[in-house]
Amino acid sequence: GDLATFGENEAVAAEFAAKQVNEFLKASGAKWTIKIVIEDTQTKPALALEKTESFAARGIKLLIGPLSSGEVRAIKGYCDANKILATSQSSTAPDLAIPDDYIFRFCPTDAAPGGQGVAVARIMYDDGKKYVIPVTRNDPWGVGLEEAGKKRFTEIGGTFLEGIRYAPEVKEFTAEAADLASKVESAVAAYGAENVAVWHISFEEVNAFFTAASAYDVLWTVKWYGSDGTFGSGAMLEDPTVRDFAMAVEYPCTMFAPTHSPKWEMVRANGMAVLGREPESYSYAVYDIVWTYAMSLLTVDKYDPEAVKAILPDVASTMFGASGWVQLDEAGDRKQGDYDIWMIEEIEAGKYDWVPIGLWVTLTDSVTWL
Repeated sequence: GDLATFGENEAVAAEFAAKQVNEFLKASGAKWTIKIVIEDTQTKPALALEKTESFAARGIKLLIGPLSSGEVRAIKGYCDANKILATSQSSTAPDLAIPDDYIFRFCPTDAAPGGQGVAVARIMYDDGKKYVIPVTRNDPWGVGLEEAGKKRFTEIGGTFLEGIRYAPEVKEFTAEAADLASKVESAVAAYGAENVAVWHISFEEVNAFFTAASAYDVLWTVKWYGSDGTFGSGAMLEDPTVRDFAMAVEYPCTMFAPTHSPKWEMVRANGMAVLGREPESYSYAVYDIVWTYAMSLLTVDKYDPEAVKAILPDVASTMFGASGWVQLDEAGDRKQGDYDIWMIEEIEAGKYDWVPIGLWVTLTDSVTWL
């Protein structure tokens, strides 16, 4: 679906973790092993629920994912009612931070003090942007991120202007691009191009939006910002029109920053070897989820999601994983994190890739540019 690149990366990380877990279990004399069973939800909430029900019918009650907050919202009631434990590597919508449910999240929420909304607000403001026009995927994740960013951006002295929200199922953006061009033209005339930014909050429908936007000269004159929804997109690299537009408007994207360590490098090297591209940060969280489930199962010594749920936060807190220390808050979400800033660049003649250009540090609310 709209997060296909992430799905491919994270499936590789899950399988890699499972292989290592099973080697560990064999060496420790355990009488059981784990198996990763993968279904494609296509980032569709209704399909995510259907797949969850299918898992339950097969006796599978420990889930990794789903990727998007819209999907997590769709399965939450079913998981709670049927005691199915789901741990998402990447859902960040603030309104899903609910204590004592059957949802854990190994990433910070967008509204957390160390969340993405706060990070992007600071990045844009410190970049000299005082007026922001949001273009937002109208789902729980997109709206939650926009609102968290707007709140913080306003607190530190910036202004959000009227933006655009579009339905997740939209595939063609001619009307939205024309509307955005009109809004940007008015803002540039009033405040100057150097003070105006577009914050584009989307998944891989970014390609269709950028293709439509590239037809308007005014949309090339201001800087655009992205998010973890488009960071690392292989589709953007493969389409010359999209890639060139992204480079022209710079388009830095934020992504939860795992702690670099030998374990991080091991998971990264495996992803590079299998897929030939840089794994995004949530791949490291997936690796850690697999290990956390395995160590929790070893502790309770039974395949029981209710028992695993009771001890998972404590088990996670003792682990230094590929993503770093996993400390969960009272809602079962990662407490905080730093955010890497990435952008598409030409790394050698005719070859393009996402490269790190900076880091936002949660403890100081500051940006360091590489």
